Amino acid sequence: MEETRTAPADGAGTPTRVGAQVRRLREDRGLSQSALARAAGIGKASLSELEAGRRNATLATLYALAEPLGVPLAALLDEAIGAEVSGSGVTARLVDVGHRPEATVETYVMNFAAGELRRSPSHGAGVREHLVVVAGTLRIGPDAAPVEVRAGEHATFDADVPHHYLALGGENAQGVLVIVTPRLTRS
Repeated sequence: MEETRTAPADGAGTPTRVGAQVRRLREDRGLSQSALARAAGIGKASLSELEAGRRNATLATLYALAEPLGVPLAALLDEAIGAEVSGSGVTARLVDVGHRPEATVETYVMNFAAGELRRSPSHGAGVREHLVVVAGTLRIGPDAAPVEVRAGEHATFDADVPHHYLALGGENAQGVLVIVTPRLTRS
């Protein structure tokens, strides 16, 4: 499934806003577009178009950029509450971001399409995910040890390894995801 990006009507997470944030973070770190594109495994032309606001950022692209920039996903969304990003059978809507001395805590409402496997790369050292399933059943967690979680249950796992999400039973699933990123990364 091709990845798409959507944004709420108030402009939170629009391509222009996301692109400007990516450019600012890249420049703050003294990285050229070529260096960041290479580190993220994306094309330089794609990064250039994204930074200029001419290309929609997908969930996969944002996660690819987050690690070399040393920031949580919410930083790339400019911490715009209500920003949505979609791809590979999942839509994530940012509902809260908190900054504590030891960690950044991001909260998303997640919708998972039935039968669509969503693979996620590692998010950096020490990152943990906490997912409460509110509808449906999901197989989630590290690729080497996923668990099945039903509505009303939750799972916690280290997200510093490749992991995945899969809605089971032929029905869509929904959950609330909390990502805790230790302050080992830049903000």
